Amino acid sequence: METQPNKSRSNAVYSLKLHIVFVTKYRRKTLAPDLLEYLQGAFGEILAEWRCTLLEFGGEADHVHLLAEIHPALNISTLINNLKTASSRRVRNRFSEHLKPFYREPYFWHRAYYVGSVGGATLETVRRYVEAQGTTEKAGRRKTKSPA
Repeated sequence: METQPNKSRSNAVYSLKLHIVFVTKYRRKTLAPDLLEYLQGAFGEILAEWRCTLLEFGGEADHVHLLAEIHPALNISTLINNLKTASSRRVRNRFSEHLKPFYREPYFWHRAYYVGSVGGATLETVRRYVEAQGTTEKAGRRKTKSPA
């Protein structure tokens, strides 16, 4: 994956990327190739409605991975809930016959999900950078240690 440039919005410069994983309800192997292709488009459209970008998408028969770029004013749990709800509704409408043998109720995704931040530097690299701030004597700078 190539380095993405920082974005800017009013008074913030940011680069926020999330790795999101959704698993099908009961881990049922319902995601056929055509359904995965449909989900890629659906997630791209839903994220665009939130002023976000789908950078990468992949999946297997029982789960999907999304790499998304978001903006700092976003509530991540609200976005996740909307991604799951809207994509589930679209899939159940479009692929209802395919899903009948797998689900009696109108479910598609498991309640749980994974979300993690993704960046260009490792946590250790950022930690060393922050620790190094203020180690050289410069006017007006001082180093403070976190209590943790």
